Amino acid sequence: MDSKEKLKRAINHQEGPVPVDFGGSAVTGIHVMVIAALREHYGLEKRPVKVSEPYQMLGALDDDLMDAMGVDVISITPRDTMFGFPNENWREFKLPWGQEVLVSEFFKTTQDVNGDLLIYPEGDMAVSPSGRMPASGFFFDSIVRQEPIDEANLDPADNMEEFNPITQADLDYFKAKADWAAASNRGVLATFGGTAFGDIALVPAPFLKHPKGIRDIAEWYMSTALRPDYIHAIFSHQCEVAIQNLEKIYAVVGNVIDAVFICGTDFGTQTSQFCSVDTYEALYAPYYKRVNAWIHEHTTWKTFKHSCGAVEPLMSHFIESGFDIINPVQCSATGMDAKALKAHYGDKLTFWGGGVDTQHVLPFGTPDEVEAQVKHRVEIFGQQGGFVFNAIHNVQANIPVENVVAMIETMRVL
Repeated sequence: MDSKEKLKRAINHQEGPVPVDFGGSAVTGIHVMVIAALREHYGLEKRPVKVSEPYQMLGALDDDLMDAMGVDVISITPRDTMFGFPNENWREFKLPWGQEVLVSEFFKTTQDVNGDLLIYPEGDMAVSPSGRMPASGFFFDSIVRQEPIDEANLDPADNMEEFNPITQADLDYFKAKADWAAASNRGVLATFGGTAFGDIALVPAPFLKHPKGIRDIAEWYMSTALRPDYIHAIFSHQCEVAIQNLEKIYAVVGNVIDAVFICGTDFGTQTSQFCSVDTYEALYAPYYKRVNAWIHEHTTWKTFKHSCGAVEPLMSHFIESGFDIINPVQCSATGMDAKALKAHYGDKLTFWGGGVDTQHVLPFGTPDEVEAQVKHRVEIFGQQGGFVFNAIHNVQANIPVENVVAMIETMRVL
């Protein structure tokens, strides 16, 4: 069977070969440094890697590398990046560690006195930078641009600036990407944007020139408890716009896609949850349910939820909210035992990730240890479908290429 059929069978909980995803989304990608090393390992044409997702410095996997790695999933992503500019008119750029890559013409940066790399929203260097890559770092952090909060004049509309009716340009873009995807024999994971309720990576709005409202991360988390009406007003507006946009998007892309990325809001730490089950049900679930219900009623798409950490107590609530897929399946977190997760939720949720630990085994283990864990996880998660292989979140910079190759080549023989 081809890759598209492999993915369809997996997400419909049918027996079959386990599909592999690398590069299908902003949470299942590979750092540009590792992509360059993989191209060299597989003897592919030496050329600069395109920075497809500049916030995390994830790279585009060209067809030749996807073939070499046995990747079964391609991506449809929004026209604009996390910094609010489109990836177009590529140009060469040397990263602080010396790697030559290709970036958008709107990838505009300066260096501060510490040697940190600063990047600008929409490529507009006339405004304050919205991202910082430390001199010793390998990806950007958001720069919080929070104006002083005037409690008496807080207006939820200030946090709604980014939630607008989809433009014709974006619809044309998604239509072209869907036509491209339809010609592929790989499965399709799409990210359309606008459905990520409270995703903390988006709250500081690194894509906006002058973000207003509550944009400080700590202030936002406190607001979920102290200002729930404010958050509900934002989520309610966002939900209305999201469903209207999904209607228009579906009209141009149809059922070409297999799964859609809904939300990257993290609910787990290493050992517990960011909020109680009651808070999840009161503040987040109503909006997830509406979006997922619309998708399930009108499309064949499966819905994809990302949340790092110890989220086992929320798994049944994710299911009740209408999610079909959970990622990254952080098995090293408290309560996230692979066997228990598969036994309790494997008939309802597809586990997209969990294939190898990216905190310890992949970066610091041996190739033999990587191989052993990959085999063990596939044996557990791969039973009766419901599993798409990926590492636990993105493959980061400085991962030994021999370990990444051990992961890839182990999947080839399973």
